[in-house]
Amino acid sequence: MKLPIYLDYQATTPCDPRVVEAMLPYFTEHYGNAASRNHKYGWAAEEAVERSREQIAALLGANPKEIVLTSGSTESINLALKGAAEMYSDKGKHIITCQAEHKAVLDVCKHLEQQGFEVTYLQPDKSGRVSLEQVAAALRPDTILVALMWANNEVGTLNPIREIGALCHEKGVLLFTDATQAAGKIPVDVEADHVDMLCLSGHKIYGPKGVGVLYVRRKSPRVRLVAQMDGGGHERGMRSGTLNVPGIVGLGKACELARVELESEAKRCAELRDHLEKRIFSELDFVHLNGNREHRLPNNLNVSFAFVEGESLLMGISDVAVSSGSACTSASLEPSHVLRAMDVGEDLAHSSIRFGVGRFTTREEVDFAADQVIAAVKRLRELSPLYEMAQEGIDLKTVKWQAASH
Repeated sequence: MKLPIYLDYQATTPCDPRVVEAMLPYFTEHYGNAASRNHKYGWAAEEAVERSREQIAALLGANPKEIVLTSGSTESINLALKGAAEMYSDKGKHIITCQAEHKAVLDVCKHLEQQGFEVTYLQPDKSGRVSLEQVAAALRPDTILVALMWANNEVGTLNPIREIGALCHEKGVLLFTDATQAAGKIPVDVEADHVDMLCLSGHKIYGPKGVGVLYVRRKSPRVRLVAQMDGGGHERGMRSGTLNVPGIVGLGKACELARVELESEAKRCAELRDHLEKRIFSELDFVHLNGNREHRLPNNLNVSFAFVEGESLLMGISDVAVSSGSACTSASLEPSHVLRAMDVGEDLAHSSIRFGVGRFTTREEVDFAADQVIAAVKRLRELSPLYEMAQEGIDLKTVKWQAASH
């Protein structure tokens, strides 16, 4: 067993050796530019790119012509949201999103607000989920776009995308979904799910970093976007720039593997995740599951440990690579905006840890991680007078703290 144990699969994934193997020839032998139409090198590169488009489309239930290749989800989100806003602004200037979206979506929405668009930020329920009713209530005659993530990157909660997509289509509103965490882990079918635009990133599905996709629907409705990057008119004019052929080949292979192994992999990950959850909950008290027990990713577990500070816990389990819900930015400990939107409460938000299992996680690693976490929480709680009081049944909310007198 190699230390530290990697349980941060929502942040990124290792490249699958089969993906690396598929990419290698495109660095050295087949190094042509996919836009070079006059010779064999270019044709070989173009052929490889088109094959990857087919592999990506197959994972999403899309047509290969609807696949726009980008540098990753952040770029795809910028192209989808800004491109649609600009294209359809004469139809309306209202956009609907959610407070628990990834920062890439929220920051683009903030940018659009400065351009004169109006954005409604829906508040998710306590499990991080947005309901069909909320979206229906927020829709207006001037709404042009709904942007909602398929699966939350922190707590793993799934939104009812299919139902929301059907509603959007009925009302003639575009639906964009950030499927960065969902694609390759749960079934995604852009036709059945009524999705108009969708993004994913190679490095979240055992592919390389720096390559991603924006799916753009071609018919009923045909979605048109204003390009955000101008140049040689690559990618149907939506995204200029020389294509990253090795990266795209790797992404295609990663999508194919994800599609073929989806069911077995989801089952295996869910078993590992459930095992970890069971161990933590059976050996510790005052632990709280963040997210939705029923509608969630198979490989995500987000838990708050009351009376323990998240950052101290991370230090206490240095042999396990996980992420904490309070990101330490510029010396101020801000709890995650997702947990805040879910109304988790400052104390619990500060003590949350996200565990992500994946394709290369073993049962042995999960047990090691569980041992480490349980021991560290017990050790830290021994130092906490609050934990002692809570054990004695004192409701800490009712305690009147006295200021120390000098």
